[in-house]
Amino acid sequence: MSEHLSESFEFDAYKPAQIASRVEAAGVAKARQDVLTTLMLSVLAGAYISFGALFFTIGVTGSDLGWGPTQLLGGVAFSLGLILVIIAGAELFTGNALVVMAWADRRISLPELLRNWGLVYAGNLVGAVATAVLVVLSGVMDLNGGGVGVTAAAIASTKLELGLVEAFFRGILCNVLVCLAVWLSFAGRSVIDKVAAIVFPITAFVGAGFEHSVANMYVMPVAMLAGLVPLDMGAMIANLVVVSAGNVVGGAVLVALVYWVIFARHGSGKVESPRP
Repeated sequence: MSEHLSESFEFDAYKPAQIASRVEAAGVAKARQDVLTTLMLSVLAGAYISFGALFFTIGVTGSDLGWGPTQLLGGVAFSLGLILVIIAGAELFTGNALVVMAWADRRISLPELLRNWGLVYAGNLVGAVATAVLVVLSGVMDLNGGGVGVTAAAIASTKLELGLVEAFFRGILCNVLVCLAVWLSFAGRSVIDKVAAIVFPITAFVGAGFEHSVANMYVMPVAMLAGLVPLDMGAMIANLVVVSAGNVVGGAVLVALVYWVIFARHGSGKVESPRP
């Protein structure tokens, strides 16, 4: 009884090896989750990241702080997206790169991993585009005398014009930081712990101008739907494909597999039977 109580009132963060175990267990649960639940949680994540991107857009509009401080401010605002995903509960494609740990330990199969990624990516896209439609219909782009729309157009144009090689490597760097934010959130035992763990890595990736596939699912469509930039499906799809590939490399390889080698390579070593 006393041991149980001491665990309940433990305030120290989970240690890295414990984080690895928790992330792997979460990966198994995510991969075995039913389709409807996965899709609904994925739509929510697409909307949550879109809210973060919208908050970023509003936050940097009209700023006279200079480029660096403005990016810092915008990064803090964008952190809202991942905070909602982690605390409220949702399925985010970029964060789910960490599910690779469960696959590497052969606790889930490759088809289960790819099924999760495919469902989550589709749900994130639906949620992001639906949020873009709602934002356009709400007239938010007209705020500040149309200044919010000008900022949204500038963001979308930058992404649509970005070279594919740069987009790929910015996607890698982005998801290293996103997955580290998710990883650190597993160390926390309280909501405050998790929020504190999320803010700095997310602020860093946004401030540096790295590329997040799910955020791009919102920022490009919202500017196009509002008529702020030309409709260019080819450029948008090319950006999403390349950035998504970079996100997979950054999160799955440079975070998940690296930590699997360090902490979990001597794990169970078998694929578990699906839950009934």
